[in-house]
Parts: sequence; C-alpha cells; structure tokens
Amino acid sequence: MIYLLGGSGYVGRAYQELLERKGIAFRSLARAEVNYADPATLLAALRADKPAFLINAAGYTGKPNVDACELHKADCLDGNAVLPGRIAEACAAAGVPWGHVSSGCIYTGCRPDGSGFTESDAPNFTFRQNNCSFYSGTKALGEEVLADAPEVYIWRLRIPFDHHENPRNYLTKLMRYQRLLEATNSISQLQEFVAATLACWEQRVPFGKYNVTNPGQVTTREVVDHILASGVQKKDYQFFKDESEFMNLAAKTPRSNCVLNSSKLASVGIRMTEVHEAIARDLRRWQRAQ
Repeated sequence: MIYLLGGSGYVGRAYQELLERKGIAFRSLARAEVNYADPATLLAALRADKPAFLINAAGYTGKPNVDACELHKADCLDGNAVLPGRIAEACAAAGVPWGHVSSGCIYTGCRPDGSGFTESDAPNFTFRQNNCSFYSGTKALGEEVLADAPEVYIWRLRIPFDHHENPRNYLTKLMRYQRLLEATNSISQLQEFVAATLACWEQRVPFGKYNVTNPGQVTTREVVDHILASGVQKKDYQFFKDESEFMNLAAKTPRSNCVLNSSKLASVGIRMTEVHEAIARDLRRWQRAQ
C-alpha cells in the first residue's frame, strides 16, 4: 500500500488516476484527516498502516501563478521547505522510503555550453543567488532540507501539461494569456511524469535526484506553432518585446526559464516522449473542460 500526500492537487489527482488504473492500493491522506505536517502524527499513521512507499505531491504553488506566492510567503515557505523536512523525519523514523515532487524551477537558463542542467549542477535560481521568485527559492530550500535524507527520490517537475484543458495546464495557460513571453524551457507531460516517478519505485532504481522532463527543449513560439497547427485554437498570438517589458507589464516576480538534462532518468531505463512529439500528441487528443 502506498501513502499519497497532496492527492487533491493537480499533480496529486494524476497520481490517484495512475494508481487506480494500475490497481495499486493507496491511501490519499487529507490534511484535515491526518495532519501529516506534524511529524509525530505522520509517524503514528505510518507505523499503524505500514505503507511500502510514500509519495509527497503536497506543496504550495500559488494560484493562478507563482506571483501569488509573493503575497503568501509564510504558507509558501511552510509547504515547500518546511513540510519536506517533517515528512523526511517521520519516514526515516518509520523506515518508509518515499518520493518528493520537487521542481526544476530552481534553475535559470542553461549550462555555458548550451546543454541542460544535470542533477549534479547546483541550482542557480535561489535565495542564495538573490535572483529568484519566492516560490523557486522555497523549492530550492526544500531540496537542501532533504540533502541527507535516506531512501528518498527527489523528482523535478517542470511546467506540467497534458491533453485536458485546465488552468494549471501549460497549454491552457498559453491559450488564455493575452500576451506571451518568448522563452526556452524543458517541460513535463503530466501523465508521463507521474508514471516515470512511480516507475522509480517499482523498478527500485537508485534513490536520489531526477530531472523528470520530456527530452529536449521547446520555445514558447514553438508551442504556439503546435497549437495553431493542431487547430485547437486559432488566435493571433502576441508576444512581449523582451523580458523587461514582461516584468514591467505582467509579472510581479522573476520567472524560471531553463533547460534540464533528463538523461539520468533514461539511464535507469525510464524514458519519456520527446517534448515536441508529446505536445503534438496531446493537442491531437485535446479535451475541453466540460
């Protein structure tokens, strides 16, 4: 049996669907039912139920985007930096291995040679560089908190998307925004992300950090071209002149735009669809919200 924290969120619901489809027994802990933010309470539950594994999909992202984190810093810090440490404490005491949904938004840009950041590269979009959003800073702190934690996977998610219209879906966001910022990014197809992360446990790959993104990189304009080619939306997309104009007119905090190298995940036998192919596929099967 698997414990799932944050099961009601955007990523958490994808985990629930995957576990149900695979017939894997799981318990989605609601914080109102079991205060898993308290190590003693979580430890008692772990010892009582004896789950084989725990997935932490809980965290604070801000709605509709990371700008909201600037207004709710205490909640953001607690959900992204403090909570992982408390879960680690309880899991270590109970001897339960676990996986933590982290973020690739702790990087900006790419390596000097143009390649993507690997898991061994130090994050460069953090409080320590004083160049980040509050959200990214707290996610980087969350990884620091887990640096010495035993038997834990740290799964880095980036800009999730899939074929379901949803305010949290990157494709939906691009369709709804009035103007867009041209940027280059690695992104994660949501169902492939949760399947890849669960496979880490199922296949007992080595614990540690994994960039769980679809191989390759994509620009905002390339995604727009995919949207237009699919016929899902016909629109005259407008772009900001540059990042400075975007920050002056549309954003309250800097954004992470970065490229990650996902070859470590592939090296353990877990492969995801090339990013352009994944985007085109999801647009072909696009489902509008009811």
